[in-house]
Amino acid sequence: MKRLMKYLSDYKKESVLAPLFKLLEAFFELMVPLVMANIIDRGIAESDMGYIAKMGLWLLTLAVVGLVSSITAQYFAAKAAVGFSTGLRQALFDHIQGLNFTNIDKAGTSTMITRMTSDINQVQSGVNMVLRLFLRSPIIVFGAMIMAFTIDVKSALVFVVAIPLLAVVVFGIMMWTMPLYKKVQANLDKVLGVTRENLTGVRVIRAFHQEEEEETRFRGFTKALADSQIFVGKISAVMNPVTYVVVNGAIIFLIYIGAIQVNVGNLTQGEVVAIINYMSQILVELVKLANLIITITKALACADRVAGVFEIQNENWQVTAEQYGGSGTECSSIDSAATAEVSEAPFLAFEQVSFAYAGAGAETLHDIDFTVKKGETVGVIGGTGSGKSSLINLIPGFYPATEGCIRLNGRDIRQMPEEELRRRVGVVPQKAVLFKGTIRSNLQWGKPDATEEEMWNAIDTAQAREVVEGKEGGLDAVIAQNGKNLSGGQRQRLTIARALVRGPEILILDDSASALDYATDARLRTALRGLSGGVTTFIVSQRASSIRHADKIIVLDDGEMAGIGTHDQLLENCDVYREIYFSQYPEERPKEAGVS
Repeated sequence: MKRLMKYLSDYKKESVLAPLFKLLEAFFELMVPLVMANIIDRGIAESDMGYIAKMGLWLLTLAVVGLVSSITAQYFAAKAAVGFSTGLRQALFDHIQGLNFTNIDKAGTSTMITRMTSDINQVQSGVNMVLRLFLRSPIIVFGAMIMAFTIDVKSALVFVVAIPLLAVVVFGIMMWTMPLYKKVQANLDKVLGVTRENLTGVRVIRAFHQEEEEETRFRGFTKALADSQIFVGKISAVMNPVTYVVVNGAIIFLIYIGAIQVNVGNLTQGEVVAIINYMSQILVELVKLANLIITITKALACADRVAGVFEIQNENWQVTAEQYGGSGTECSSIDSAATAEVSEAPFLAFEQVSFAYAGAGAETLHDIDFTVKKGETVGVIGGTGSGKSSLINLIPGFYPATEGCIRLNGRDIRQMPEEELRRRVGVVPQKAVLFKGTIRSNLQWGKPDATEEEMWNAIDTAQAREVVEGKEGGLDAVIAQNGKNLSGGQRQRLTIARALVRGPEILILDDSASALDYATDARLRTALRGLSGGVTTFIVSQRASSIRHADKIIVLDDGEMAGIGTHDQLLENCDVYREIYFSQYPEERPKEAGVS
């Protein structure tokens, strides 16, 4: 919680004024029993109606001033708490956006969502309650005890016993429930995860008629959440009755002692009532404090979870490589004598690159070594799970290589600023993702200041003109969340256009034309080859037809390079490529010798 307090620094004034006004309210509340004692001992005892009316006005004044102070304190506390949570949520979102794929994979999407929503809301409530009550309740408790001592020391000794006993109860329950509230939030993560999975995969669930199984699975997660909430709720619920028992027991002792003191003439009836009122104030405040402790306990548990996300940092690639179990071999640096030769270096080079996902154990890619010239079209093909997507994800630095290095224009990409590297690479992911808005706003993800001419050029290259012109509003046509109002092929073409708008030096198409018909796919590949500026294109595809005309084809098999070369070269010397190609074009398979 302490490390999150910096987001409250912009609300220092509110953070000071809120408890100050609460203290002012507490001061006026502590004066009430003394006024009541005077009314009883002087006004009622002497039947002085004028004095009773005068003291009644004082009570009304104390009530009005206390109410105004309370409302003012609530305003400042709410302003500080809401501002704090806004800044914290924005900082957390920015931090998550800066995490690499490895850390996002480890943390989990559902956990990130819970911590940005439910957890921060709990922290906000904790900050609000602390600013309002954390100082007020102790001041009332100890103030009431001090005021009782000013009236009668013997009677006030009951307070000395009752208050520590109550503190043991309150803080003991707090320490017991804090780890349990963390467990509740962890169960909430699981419920959110299964909910998200079911909502995104609802069509698959219905296609395989798995509704009942998923309902059973969801019921299991919600039952675990409910059970954990009920268990910790029962423990927290013990706090109120225990505090009532202690305080009411103290009041019984006060009445007994007070009666004796009145009988011997050491106390007046009004003073006994005042002491009992102070004990009642303590009871009310301790009930508030008990609820406050429960809220603070939840807030601290949630704050630890939020702080845990901030502790996730993108380690430098060398450290990450060692963490994954690789040797972390770095590229040899290019010295000044070799600087003149950089211009002659390949545009892109993989040098004995290996890669393993965090916690995966075995390597996904092993000893990948190839070079690419600027402007070349490179096809990447292989069976399912051969490492195609993993290979191209290394180019923009989404994941760090665990061994070897990748050079762009002779520079190790690990030495390049992330912004520069991402600016030079345009990626069309395997799953076409569009955002709620318009076609124009989605294309501007590629280049925020793109002109309409640049957009239409990209649209034409991506073979998406008919998609845009067929929608009412053209570039300003509305796109639903995830592009649900478009077909799969339309989404793929618009995501390709989005990548082309930025004018990348390297364009990566990760199986991003799978929903296109063969004619559209062929026109797209022709248009890509005609791009000006020497764009280097990587095409990942399961279709041999999509990559057969590439300048260079990389064939992957179980994370290793089975071959590299042109289509004709690979047909001659690569068994894996031959098997893939002839499985798609069996009519071209050469007849075996002796078979007519």
